[in-house]
Amino acid sequence: MTKDINQSGDRRKRYTELQVHFAVAQHLRLRAKPDVLWLHPPNGERRDARTGAKLKHMGALAGASDLLLWHEGNSFALELKAPGGRLSEAQLEFIARFNDAGGHTAVAEGIDRALAVLEAWNLLRGHN
Repeated sequence: MTKDINQSGDRRKRYTELQVHFAVAQHLRLRAKPDVLWLHPPNGERRDARTGAKLKHMGALAGASDLLLWHEGNSFALELKAPGGRLSEAQLEFIARFNDAGGHTAVAEGIDRALAVLEAWNLLRGHN
């Protein structure tokens, strides 16, 4: 974990995308409403060419959001980013296609924003 100094001179933790993801997944494990189904499509990480080709043939989709969730007939896709993170072209395309298919999407920069989105979608019990 790195620390940044903001404009006022305070030191604040700057979380990596992986740390944001772990924290949000833990909140979902503890706080997701019982009828919420969620998963992380394991698209990330480096893979050798053979494994990448196999996954593509199996239906892996480049740019798929970090978390896919379903609740009461609705579909949600949440893309997680560390502060300052940017979307790839593949991620932008996935988000557009998910929206066109009738789903709800959001990009959340940091843990607090991700939890606020999940709460706004009414997927969590209690409040952060």
